[in-house]
Amino acid sequence: MWQLTKNKNWEYLKQQFSWVKDMEGVPQDAIHHAEGDVEIHTLMVIEKLLQLPEYQILSEQKQEILWAAALMHDIEKRSTTVIENDGRITSGGHAKKGEKTVRKLLYCDIPTPFEIREQIAKLVRYHGLPLWIFEKPNPQKALLEASLDVDTELLTILAKADALGRICADQADLLYRIELFKSLCEEEGVFGKTKVFPSDLARFNYFQKEHESPDYEPFNDKIFEVILLSGLPGTGKDTYIKKYLKDLPVVSLDDIRRQNGISPTDKSGNGTVIQLAKEKAREMLRKKQPFVWNATNITRQLRGQLIDLFVTYQASVKIIYLEVPYEKLTGQNRNREHVVPSDVLLRMIEKLEIPSTSEAHGVTIIN
Repeated sequence: MWQLTKNKNWEYLKQQFSWVKDMEGVPQDAIHHAEGDVEIHTLMVIEKLLQLPEYQILSEQKQEILWAAALMHDIEKRSTTVIENDGRITSGGHAKKGEKTVRKLLYCDIPTPFEIREQIAKLVRYHGLPLWIFEKPNPQKALLEASLDVDTELLTILAKADALGRICADQADLLYRIELFKSLCEEEGVFGKTKVFPSDLARFNYFQKEHESPDYEPFNDKIFEVILLSGLPGTGKDTYIKKYLKDLPVVSLDDIRRQNGISPTDKSGNGTVIQLAKEKAREMLRKKQPFVWNATNITRQLRGQLIDLFVTYQASVKIIYLEVPYEKLTGQNRNREHVVPSDVLLRMIEKLEIPSTSEAHGVTIIN
């Protein structure tokens, strides 16, 4: 798909994709973007990207990923841009929201292989990190976490194109910051590489504790494992359990909901379902009994709350994320005994956050 559109003109893209058309007329702060609106900026970024020597020596696949990320990096300025009372223009949160939009587009509308889709989505999510990393409370931790999700070499190239593809007084400073980011990547051994930790436990502890060293190997006091399933309705979580985890007890939110006659759309009732599920889980946690927690768990916040509970009882946690192509997902959903309405399913896709290896002791992606 991207190979086809890359060689088409901009008007073709605007005709084909509403989200490209939406860039037109979205204002930007003149101090940082004197060139004009998001459409003009995006065109300039793509132009500068194609001219960069470091882009030109990349493999064709990586070039395609970067080209797509450059096209989509400001996709959600359309929804986040605000003109403040003092006349300044801001677009706070556009990268985080953009990641989810890109994921939905490349899952539902432009079917894209999982690894390629996620790399594009994460480039959109992190495209501002090279400029602001040293303003983070812990730059090292921010970098190492990003390295688990995104190719930092591609991220550096995208940030450079983003800085060059604008008119601003501080462009030289922006490019200097990007060079500092690259130097930090090299110093930490993660330029174009994923951070390698001494063990899964070391990785988990590093991201859980404020002052942990990434090279510290903690004592392993984990004596049993809890498996946390994650995936949209219709991805086959129940089938996976029957096939691969049939010997483990299961805490299923859907089963608890049905046993108690609680509708999935009943918000107050769902609170009851969660509490009943957690109490059932605590019974097994107190016994150090391995088990499976079966629910959609599509956001990091929700997964984090459960993981915090499990590790309190000295459990190690493995997330198993399941995904099937969108067409198959909708088909399997239609054939389920308990069908999820299509509008509800789409809203869930819009919220979807793929598990990162920084979240748990182990993460397995099945797609």
